[in-house]
Amino acid sequence: MVTTKNNEDSANRDLYTHGFPLMALCIGLCLAVLLVALDNTILSAAIPRITDEFQSINSVGWYVSAYLLTTCAFQLNFGKLYTIFPMRPVFLFSVLVFEAGSAVCGAAPTSAVLILGRAIAGAGSAGIYSGALVMLAHSVPIEKTPTYTGLLMSMYGIAALIGPLLGGGFTDHISWRWCFFINLPVGALSVVFIFVFVKPLAHMATSRSWRNTLFKDLDIPGSATLLPGVVALLLALQWGGTDYAWSNGRIITLFILSAVLLISFAAVQRKKGDIATVPPRIILHRSVLSGCVFSFLLGGSFYTMVYFLPLWFQTIKEVSATKSGIMCIPLLLSMVVLTLLTGITITCRGCYVPFFYISAILSSIGAGLLTTLTMETSPAKWISYQVIYGAGIGTGFQLAIVASQDVLSLEDVPVGTALVTFFLTLGGSIFTSVGENVFMNKLISSIAQVAPEIDPLLVIHSGARDLRSSLPPGLLAFVQPIYSSALTMAWCVSTALSAASILGAIGIEWRKLKRPQMVGIA
Repeated sequence: MVTTKNNEDSANRDLYTHGFPLMALCIGLCLAVLLVALDNTILSAAIPRITDEFQSINSVGWYVSAYLLTTCAFQLNFGKLYTIFPMRPVFLFSVLVFEAGSAVCGAAPTSAVLILGRAIAGAGSAGIYSGALVMLAHSVPIEKTPTYTGLLMSMYGIAALIGPLLGGGFTDHISWRWCFFINLPVGALSVVFIFVFVKPLAHMATSRSWRNTLFKDLDIPGSATLLPGVVALLLALQWGGTDYAWSNGRIITLFILSAVLLISFAAVQRKKGDIATVPPRIILHRSVLSGCVFSFLLGGSFYTMVYFLPLWFQTIKEVSATKSGIMCIPLLLSMVVLTLLTGITITCRGCYVPFFYISAILSSIGAGLLTTLTMETSPAKWISYQVIYGAGIGTGFQLAIVASQDVLSLEDVPVGTALVTFFLTLGGSIFTSVGENVFMNKLISSIAQVAPEIDPLLVIHSGARDLRSSLPPGLLAFVQPIYSSALTMAWCVSTALSAASILGAIGIEWRKLKRPQMVGIA
């Protein structure tokens, strides 16, 4: 018995990465995830300055959505790539695409080029984020995965903490363009740690030719229906009620086109079965499907909140970009702490399901309290409200990934992980546009009702920081409360999504983390 146990322990040591290579891998992956996370949060403090330079406040939603859209579109394809090819080359390709997009954003001469760069960077981030999670899952035993996953996910909180500060610092003292240029050295450092200090991980070898791989396994028909389907949906949500009436033929056509394409995508997946981008046997697994629902709703809540919160501070409290980043620290710090504590607790106790409910309850309460902010709200209130919301988001951010990796075989982990992250970013992409639409509609209707002498287009097309200087004397006192009310209406979307995320929690299987199985790493 002792000999058998010693043999098993030796096999487990050989199966997983440990020692200095594991440390180097963790540093490299954390830097890579920090890259992606920073690109989401560093922009928030810079958006008002960008809208000033490009006169494009009505494009704020697209600075976020373009990035999240391509992340969604390519997330599932990268999940398939990581099951077919060696992981490190796929990961390197992702980093290179991301860096190229960041360079385009930094050098963008117009708002349209900036949006294009965001789309390119989003495509690269799809492979970085899912690749980091998959490489980690194949490098440590399952009972330790929550701790390491929590470490990776805490990069989002850390990025959310330092991102607005860096963004504000760059914006106020150098240039908002450095919010993107900073990605280049960080990405290079990540590559050094992963490709120089870590030996190649074994991959799922395949004898199939590149032609079979590219034209069969990658599910090109599925991708050809998914990407335009999501684009059509987002365009309808972005334009409806602002650029065009909801009854406008363009909006109706976009919704119909989106429905047809997404239904076609589902049909393609069913026909292809196990070789589909989304194999039905994986997506229909109870915990995976419920985890996707949970991630979709929580992601929508989080992204909507963090992109409009700095805008509220800069517009209503009239602070600088740097100061607005500092004022968001309570939310982000509590998110980091709870992400780490949740991962450690799950590793120690082995039970993760209760945290789904805790996350939904705390985040919905916190978001609901934030919708009550007014121009007179005291710091004690907006700080404590942020702490509650951040604690809820931090508790739940990694849970769906842990659940999917727990219930799936190691061979299915790349696809399962990609599915969860796909729905996380899809929720952010869709509901940021929804929040933008709610904000714009509320702003326009309130101005028309309270101050009909003010042209709503004057407020819309002025940058957030130029609100005071762009309005005629004496009218700011009328517009600021309207602006505040419109922004908090966008947070009502966050509140509803956090509350609804409990529906995903209900479907998660009650179980403890399984013990590691003797299987090959990929």
